Amino acid sequence: MIRKVAAVAALLALFGVSQVHAQAPNWAKVRIGVEANYPPFSLMSTDGKFSGFDIDIANAICAEMKAECTLVSQEWDGMMPALNAKKFDMIVASMSITEERKKSADFSDSYYDIPSAWVAKAGTFKDVNAAALKGKKIIVTRNTPRAKFVQENFKDSEILLVAKEAEVTMELAAGRGDIGFGSSLAATAAFLKSPEGKGYSKVGTPITLGGAKEGGGVGIAMRKGEDTLRTKVNAALKTITANGVYKTINDKYFDVNIRGE
Repeated sequence: MIRKVAAVAALLALFGVSQVHAQAPNWAKVRIGVEANYPPFSLMSTDGKFSGFDIDIANAICAEMKAECTLVSQEWDGMMPALNAKKFDMIVASMSITEERKKSADFSDSYYDIPSAWVAKAGTFKDVNAAALKGKKIIVTRNTPRAKFVQENFKDSEILLVAKEAEVTMELAAGRGDIGFGSSLAATAAFLKSPEGKGYSKVGTPITLGGAKEGGGVGIAMRKGEDTLRTKVNAALKTITANGVYKTINDKYFDVNIRGE
């Protein structure tokens, strides 16, 4: 009798294992959350088409993985909840890798890393420090390492938290703050070179918050435990870096290498 029970248990265990394997996703189809309002990294045209650095990287990874990918537009604040609600399978939206976010998701290796920069009306500030910005209003995107940095180091300043990176310079140009703190590339490409950015300039030196070599930088977020997907994404990242696809995409948008390696 004991032998029969053991045999049945072994069969059930085997069946169970087979079921797990049968149900495990092979990632032939992947849904990707994108923010679509962060030029030149991501944006959406009036006819609903996505474009930008993040979009090209996502498509290159999908091509390397031989996966059929669907891009899903998602507001920044809802990115992580939507990922864990399985609205999509991973996030390619210039999301910095932080210890706090690692509590909610796993990340790929970093795929780029650029410093942050201060932007204000030219000549307003000679330098940036807590004393110089005392009583001034700083604009920064909420729920980001930049917001955390500002909140911890500029306690005597007023802080205006905005929902999207693009709103940092939009609010600055509208006169709703004294100085903005955001991506150095986005500040240059999307604002200082635009008509709206005339009369503004970067202040001080760019700041690197964490870094790719220290496990920071920007990565692709996935639900915790999706190790197969993470392995595939990391392998694809290494391949497109080695075969020149990443450089082609990088050079399409930037004058400098932002790979961070």
